[in-house]
Amino acid sequence: MSSDLLVDLHDDLGGDDSPSAALDQLKLVQDKQWPPDDPVSLSKSASDIKSLGGTSHLPWDDPFYDIARHQIVEVAGDDNFGRKVIVFNACRMPPQHQLDHHKLLMYLKQTLDKYVESDYTLIYFHHGLTSENKPSLSWLRDAYREFDRKYKKNIKALYIVHPTMLIRTILILFKPLISFKFGRKINYINYLSELEEIVKCDQLVIPNRVREYDDKIRLSLKPSVVPGPISPPRSPPLPFQQFGVPLSALGHKAADSEGIPLVMRDTIGFLQENGLKTEGIFRRSANVSLVKEIKQKYNSGEEVSFSQLDDVHLAAVILKMFLRELPEPLLTYQLYNDIVNFHNVDTESQAERIRNMLTSLPEENYASLRFVIQFLAQVSAESEVNKMTNANLAVVFGPNLLWGQDASMTLSAIGPINNFTRILLDLHQEKSCSCCQT
Repeated sequence: MSSDLLVDLHDDLGGDDSPSAALDQLKLVQDKQWPPDDPVSLSKSASDIKSLGGTSHLPWDDPFYDIARHQIVEVAGDDNFGRKVIVFNACRMPPQHQLDHHKLLMYLKQTLDKYVESDYTLIYFHHGLTSENKPSLSWLRDAYREFDRKYKKNIKALYIVHPTMLIRTILILFKPLISFKFGRKINYINYLSELEEIVKCDQLVIPNRVREYDDKIRLSLKPSVVPGPISPPRSPPLPFQQFGVPLSALGHKAADSEGIPLVMRDTIGFLQENGLKTEGIFRRSANVSLVKEIKQKYNSGEEVSFSQLDDVHLAAVILKMFLRELPEPLLTYQLYNDIVNFHNVDTESQAERIRNMLTSLPEENYASLRFVIQFLAQVSAESEVNKMTNANLAVVFGPNLLWGQDASMTLSAIGPINNFTRILLDLHQEKSCSCCQT
C-alpha cells in the first residue's frame, strides 16, 4: 500500500530531486527484504471473507466488483472524533498475479472521493503483506501521482497497525523527504487494544488473521506488559450519564417535554443559531481534548455552554458522537433489513413505505428522529453557502442513524443506509412524509 512508504514526499522537491525520483531509491530495498509476516497461506484471507457472510457490497456487474469482493478497502463509519474511517487490509490482497493493482488503485481512489471533502482517518492493517502479494514499485509510483493534495489535505491521521521493522526503516530513510505536516499524522499501533482510543473495534471487521496475529504477539509478552483486552467491559452508567444510554432511559435525564435528549437540544439549538451557514459543517473534526472534556461534563451532570465555547465544529462532532454511541441506533435494529433493502421499493411507494416504517418506531426514537431531520432540512436549505446538500448530509449522518448488530453487515450496507437517509431528507423537503414535517 502507498501508505507503507508515505508517499506524501515533500512537495517542494523539484528536478532530479522530485518525489518520483526519490521513490526510485526504493530499488535499494530488494524483494528478499520483504519477509512474510507468518508462514500461513494467503488462502486464509479468503476464509476471512467467506466468514463475513458475503463477498462484495457491489453488484456483480459493477466495474469494480472483482476488486471489492476481496474486501481490501472498507469504510467503517466514524472514529471517536467524528471522522470517517477508511480501512485497508493487506492480508486480503491476493497474490500479485490474481489482482489488477491498477484497478485496486482506482477503486481506492473512488472510495476516497466520497469522503475526502470531510476530515477522515485511514487505518492500515499491515500484517499479511508478503513477498507474494506486495504491490510493485511502479504501483507505488502510480499511487503517488494519483493521490494529490486533494486526498492528503483532510486526512487527519494514518494509523499503521502491527508495523514491521521494514516499515519503520523505510520511514526513517525517507524522513528528510516527507513533509513535516504529514509526518505528524502518522501513528504506529502495536496492538489492537490501542485502536480503542481511536475507533470502537466492534465496528471494524478486523480479519481473523490479524486478530490471531495480535493474540500471538500479546501472549509473547511478559505478563507485566501485556496490553488490556480490545473491548473492556462496560461499566454501569453514571447517575447523570448522557452518552451510551438508551433513549428510553434518557427520558428521565433532563429531556424536554417531547423527550428530546439534553445533548441533542444543546447541540442542535446552538447550531441552528450559529452554524447553518458554516461551510463544511459536519465535515470537520474538533479538538480531541475538548471533545473528551465536553463528553465528561455531560456524563457528570455539569452544564455545557456551546455559546461560551463558540465552536460550531465542536457542537457538530458532539451531536454525531451522541447518536453514534447510543446502545441501539435511532432507526433501530428492527428496521435494519427494511432500510438496507429499501432500494427495491418503487419511487411511487417510497413515501408511504417510509411513513409506515417510522410510525413503528418507539415514541422516543420517533421524536428524536423528527427533531434531527427537521434540523438537517434547515442545514440543507443553506447548501449554497454551507455546501451540505441532502446527499452530503446523508453520507455524514447515515452511519450515525443506523448500523447493524454485526459489523460486517454494516460495512456492506453503508451505501443503502446513506441512500435511505437521502430519500428521507428529500421527502421531507417535498412534504411527502408527514412523519418528519414540522
